[in-house]
Amino acid sequence: MGVMRSVLLAASENRWLRKQAPRMGFVKKAVKRFMPGERVEDALAAAKSLAGQRVSTIMTRLGENITDLREAEEVTQHYLDVLDQLAGTTLDAQISIKPTQLGLDVDQAQCLANLRQIAAAAHARGRFVWIDMEQHGYVDATLDLYRRALGESPNLGVALQSYLYRTPKDVDALVPLGGGIRLVKGAYLEPASVAYPKKADVDRVYLELARGMLTPRARQAGLQAVFGTHDLTLIGAIQQHAAQADVPKEAYEFAMLYGIQRGEQARLAAEQHRVRVLISYGEYWFPWYMRRLAERPANVIFVAKSMFSN
Repeated sequence: MGVMRSVLLAASENRWLRKQAPRMGFVKKAVKRFMPGERVEDALAAAKSLAGQRVSTIMTRLGENITDLREAEEVTQHYLDVLDQLAGTTLDAQISIKPTQLGLDVDQAQCLANLRQIAAAAHARGRFVWIDMEQHGYVDATLDLYRRALGESPNLGVALQSYLYRTPKDVDALVPLGGGIRLVKGAYLEPASVAYPKKADVDRVYLELARGMLTPRARQAGLQAVFGTHDLTLIGAIQQHAAQADVPKEAYEFAMLYGIQRGEQARLAAEQHRVRVLISYGEYWFPWYMRRLAERPANVIFVAKSMFSN
């Protein structure tokens, strides 16, 4: 792992920075590159704009590690309200939630109840719900939530991280269940005992898993295969494999973050690929922002430019 990436990921977990950095004007200015605003209305406006470019969306309210079940109830109600707002639109928009937003750290049973409530409301409105993956210590609990809720609501998917050694086994076990898998590389500071420290290994495993998600077995199970990456090399390799294996373009999606690789998003959409952009919003954005910078440390230059322009 590069030094800059390690520093940025460490910053994302620093309590003092989490509290102080969002108050700094240049940081608030720089984060606009990756999110349209802090309000759900900002996210909806961005989703409408992207829809005009034939790009679908996933909406997520930033926040994690809630320690009060009343806050988890508020988050649950927030997503129910978002689903109501989406019901009045023609947007192809999904929602994505972190289990610790729903109270996983406090009461796993209540977290599951909150997830079931959201999933049921989404299913009734024809919407898909994603469960985000957090640090490696949450994987087992998150997959347990996913399996239990999927049995009642087939409109569920879960994010899996290619940098974890365990992920090939997890993918193999989950594919027969249908649902959805959104494959990402992973954005947390993880020890070498559980995650590949070298990018080359993470990329190699990512491509192997992507191929496995496009097999006839996966497609017959009804798996929604989504590849969350901005890596142009990986995107090209997945496209090439899909073409050689006669996998139709509508059988998978590419997912990217708002504001990143906009040209590639447009190119893929123009080529009739399914493209979905993750739109984040909310006030609790600093840890998430540091992880975005860590994914591509060159983005730090953007922050520096913002400082001087400010």
